[in-house]
Amino acid sequence: MADVTYYVAMPFLHDDSGSPVAGAAEECQSPTTALRRAEMMSRMAGSIGAVAFSRSGDPMLGEFGDAKLLHKFGNVPDDLSEL
Repeated sequence: MADVTYYVAMPFLHDDSGSPVAGAAEECQSPTTALRRAEMMSRMAGSIGAVAFSRSGDPMLGEFGDAKLLHKFGNVPDDLSEL
């Protein structure tokens, strides 16, 4: 099967200790939709920011490449690899 690209918007919140944590990610139809949704998520109550990213791979094999950041909105941690 050919590679498939998924576009995702994901908000960030503070946990009880005040550390940033990722919220529930939402799959989007296109990069434009992911960007718009992430921007909206960054403005929601309780949100400190959001990111839009893409990820490509073969779902039949379960093999995916690294996520590619499309844009950050708001107060999102610089190093997303720890989350």
